[in-house]
Amino acid sequence: MANTEQKTESLLKTTITEITQPFKDLLHTSKALFGLNLSYVLEGLTYFGVVGLLAIFFNDYIKLDDIRAGNMVGVLTAGITLSMLFLGATVDWIGLRKSLLIALSFMLIGRILLTISPNMGQPGLWSPSHLFAMLGILGVVIGYGIYQPACYAGVKKLTDEKTAAMGYAMLYALMNLGGFLPGLISPPVRKSFGILGVFWVYAVLTAVGIGVVYFVISKKAYESAIAKLNKDNIQTRKDDDELSNMSLKEKVNFYIKNFPLKDMRFLFFIFVLIPVQTLFAHNWLTLPLYTSRAFSGFVKDNFEFFVNLNPILIFILTPMVAALTTKRNTYNMMIIGTLVMASPTFILALGPTMTNLMLYLVIMTIGEAMWQPRFLQWVAEIAPKNMTGIYMGIGQFPWFLTKIVTSLYSGWFLMNYCPDKVPPTEMNTQMMWLIYGFIAIISPIGLFLAKSWMIKGFKLKHSNN
Repeated sequence: MANTEQKTESLLKTTITEITQPFKDLLHTSKALFGLNLSYVLEGLTYFGVVGLLAIFFNDYIKLDDIRAGNMVGVLTAGITLSMLFLGATVDWIGLRKSLLIALSFMLIGRILLTISPNMGQPGLWSPSHLFAMLGILGVVIGYGIYQPACYAGVKKLTDEKTAAMGYAMLYALMNLGGFLPGLISPPVRKSFGILGVFWVYAVLTAVGIGVVYFVISKKAYESAIAKLNKDNIQTRKDDDELSNMSLKEKVNFYIKNFPLKDMRFLFFIFVLIPVQTLFAHNWLTLPLYTSRAFSGFVKDNFEFFVNLNPILIFILTPMVAALTTKRNTYNMMIIGTLVMASPTFILALGPTMTNLMLYLVIMTIGEAMWQPRFLQWVAEIAPKNMTGIYMGIGQFPWFLTKIVTSLYSGWFLMNYCPDKVPPTEMNTQMMWLIYGFIAIISPIGLFLAKSWMIKGFKLKHSNN
């Protein structure tokens, strides 16, 4: 009996240590990393806040139907991912601070243009208002294409082996904390000043984000962080920022030689995730309209809260899951995580009830917390030196296809299974979610079937990092 109690006590202490130690290590990192995380919280707030209202904005202010409004959301979200493919290398070429400042400046201009677009002429497809809104989307697309790869490259530069896993997990979790906050901020502002009032708040927060990068991630703070991480070779870390040791020809040759699209396992790994990633896209393409149309009462009146519940759950769960699974096999975590994420879609196929909605959001989020940060860390760590940004851009490329494809059919499904101005009893949302469930489950099945082939050449870390 005593041995059993001792073993139980030892297991409990080990578990507590596994959970708490990564947090303790992260607390002792730099001011620059703190600034990066704070910037990511603010950007999560603005990005998710705008995206969650964007389809309704195009419905109500630009006067587009569900299909065209879904297309516009797809232009933004898919455009961002395509932009990462071409602009992800910016941080590799000009450094972290400059990349973040340029990116946020583009996003500020874009969000201002989007907000003023309804006042620029008559509404309708290809009207002046529509064109100005698209110009605003372009600014956000360019900015975000630089911003996200830069942030993940920043985590790689500002963490060491002890803090890297939790660093990636916290960055992902903190952005999702920002993604939850619109559920609290948006409803009162929207009810008082409309969607345009909400958009102005997000534009101001983008300007605050610029201030955070400029003053918190100052040159002094950044160089101090690099010096602390690499006391014996500070200059090498500085050279990593700007590739200052290479001529233009050498840089181009280096990129061609190390371009990730040559690796078939890498390609399979990122593209097989497309089916389950459609559930991410439905968070803004389908859930806002689903919760505001298929429900009544509290859910309908506060649909932003439910649309943005996933981010706060991610904020809570991701660091805990990361702490408990840091030593677990990455590929197995991908299989289990995508399976857990895809499975609850079939719960929504049982009908639009608050219980089913909550079960879907909670279980899906647990699955997301299991695999998404590990995937982003894997992409960053296998990237050769000086190529983290472009690897993050390539790693996100399937998002481009996911967002394009999902935005093409989501509006059709809504119009046929969850149409506007139709009583919920006459809708067939069950069939819509059943089909979406069959799509999402393809990812864990594909990962499982390809496991033996993938494990043979599965990289854990690049030798030159």
